Amino acid sequence: MKNLKLICASLIAVFFFYGCDQGIDAITQVDPGTDATAPQIKINYPTEGVKIKVLDVVTSITIDFEVTDDIEIAKIDVMLDGGKIGTYSSFKDYRRFMEKDLVYDKLTDGSHELSISATDTEGKTTVATVNFEKEPAYTPLFAGETFYMPFDGDYFDLVGLKKADKVGTPGFAGLGLIGTNAYQGATDAYLTYPTDGLLGTEFTAAFWYKVDASPDRAGILVIGDDADDRNQGIRLFREGSATNQTIKANVGIGTGESWNDGGVLDVTAGEWVHIALSISATESTIFFNGVPVRTATLGAPVDWTGCDKMTIGSGGETFSYWDHKSDNSAMDELRLFNTALTEADIQNMINITNPYTGEFDGEMFYLAFDGDTKNKFTNAAATIIGAPGFAGESVRGTDAYAGAADSYLTYPTTGLTTPEFSATFWYNLNAAPDRAGILVMGPEDLERPEFPTVQNLRTNGFRFFREGNATNQTFKLNVGNGTADTWVDGGAAASLDPTTTGWVHMAFTIANGKAIVYFDGEIVKESDFSGVDWTGCDLLSVGSGAPRFTEWGHSYDASFIDELRLFNKALSQEEIQNIRNTDL
Repeated sequence: MKNLKLICASLIAVFFFYGCDQGIDAITQVDPGTDATAPQIKINYPTEGVKIKVLDVVTSITIDFEVTDDIEIAKIDVMLDGGKIGTYSSFKDYRRFMEKDLVYDKLTDGSHELSISATDTEGKTTVATVNFEKEPAYTPLFAGETFYMPFDGDYFDLVGLKKADKVGTPGFAGLGLIGTNAYQGATDAYLTYPTDGLLGTEFTAAFWYKVDASPDRAGILVIGDDADDRNQGIRLFREGSATNQTIKANVGIGTGESWNDGGVLDVTAGEWVHIALSISATESTIFFNGVPVRTATLGAPVDWTGCDKMTIGSGGETFSYWDHKSDNSAMDELRLFNTALTEADIQNMINITNPYTGEFDGEMFYLAFDGDTKNKFTNAAATIIGAPGFAGESVRGTDAYAGAADSYLTYPTTGLTTPEFSATFWYNLNAAPDRAGILVMGPEDLERPEFPTVQNLRTNGFRFFREGNATNQTFKLNVGNGTADTWVDGGAAASLDPTTTGWVHMAFTIANGKAIVYFDGEIVKESDFSGVDWTGCDLLSVGSGAPRFTEWGHSYDASFIDELRLFNKALSQEEIQNIRNTDL
C-alpha cells in the first residue's frame, strides 16, 4: 500500500512538472524591480478607420485583441465610447492574453472609439485606441437602383451586401471623385460579381471614369455567357489611341447582336467623365456627363441567358478576344438599375451625387450649354422663349448656345444680385441683326406707356449689348446705381469685325468703384461707378435684351455663347485670364 501511495504521488509530481513545463508558460523566478516595460497591446479588430456595412440599424461587433507583458499582467479593461464593455483580472498565462470573442451587440450607426487599457503588477499602464465607424444601412437613392459599389477602399456592393471577387491584383486610385477612393485597374486584374437580381428587360449601368489609354483597348463592364458569340448579355468597352478612346457597347439579343459605336473621350484631358449605358426593350444609349452621344436600335430585348457573372475592369472570360482585356483606367461610383434611365434621370443622378460647386473662386452660376440650358449649380433649366438652339461647336465641352430670331433664355436671379458682380463667357459674333442684347439683368419699366412691349429702365441692374453694322460691332455695358446709369463704352477698342473674328472671351466686372469690360483678358474700357442697385432685377436674360431692354431694338442675338459664368466678386484681370486659358 505504501508503495502504491508513493507511485501515485510520483505520477502526480511528474504530471505537474510536465504541465508547467510543456503547457501555458514556464515559471521563472523574477527579482523585484526588474519589470522594465509596460504592457503591449495589439488590436486586431476593429482596425483604425474600418467601416462596418450591414443592413441592420443595430448590430454586433466581435472584438479581437492581444496583450503581452514582460513580467505579469494584472488587469485589462475594454471601453467603447467611454463605457466599459469588458474587464479581465485572472489570467492562465500571466504574460500573454488573447481575446478573440468579445462580442458587443448594441453597436449603432456613427463613429465609435474602442479603447483598451492594460496594467501590469508594477502599476505600469498602456492604453491603445482605434476609431471606426458603423455606416447607416444604405438605402438606394434612385428608383430602380439594384447595385451600388462606391469603391471606398473595398469592392462591396452596398445594396446586395456582397463583396466582388478579385482576379489578379486590382487596386485603388488613392483618391475618388466622390468619397474616399476609386477603383484602379491593373494588368491581368479585374473584379467579378454574381448577377442574381440585377438583370431584366431594361437595364442601366452608370459610373464615373478616368480613361487610361494603355493598353489601347480594354473591356470596361461585361456581362456575358461565353466567348463563343455575342448573342447574350452586354459588353461595354473602349478602343483607340493615346489621345482618343472610343467607348462602345455591344448588346446580345438572342439570335444576334446590336452595336452602339458610342462616343470619343479625350485622353489628354485627364478628366473624370460620367458614363452611362441605358438599355430599353428597343434601344441602347450611351451617355457622357448626362448627354446622349449615340443611340442604337435593338431588334429584340437583351437576352441574359447564361449571364450569371458581371466582370468589372476587363473583358474577362467572355470578351477578352480582340484584346479587350484588363483596363488600367480608374472607375468610381458604379451603379446598376433595373430600368432604362433617361437623360433627365442621369442628369439628376449626377447633380445629386456630385453637385457642382464651382471651378473658380466666387463662381455662383454656370451654363456649359453642352446640349442643355441648365445652371450647373441648381440643375434648373432655363425658361425658353422662342426656339434658340445649339451651335454644333464649342470652345469647351460638346456644344454652345446658338441664338435665333425672337428667341432667348431667362433665369431667376435668386442668389445672383450680390454687391460685387462679374460675368465671363465665350462669344462668336453674328452681326445680323445689327444690334442685340447679350446679357441683361434689369427691372421692369412699369411706368412706360408701352409697357410691357417696350421697356428701358436703366437705373438698376446692368445691360451688356452690341450695336453696329455688318463689319463692325461695338460692345457696351450700362449699369444703374439706383438713381442714374453709367455707360462703359469703349468705342473702337471694344469693337469687333464679325467677318474676321471667331470666338472671343468676354468679361465684365462691377465693383470697387469701377465697371470694366474685357476682351480676351485685356481691358477695353473701364468707367468710374459708385455701385450697382439690384432693385427689381429678378430676371436674367441670355441672348437678348428682351423683355426689359427693348426700346432701342436690342432684342434677340443670333450669335453663339459658350461657358457663361457669373461670380459674386470682382474678378481681377489675372483671374479672368486664368478662366479664359483654362477653357482652351
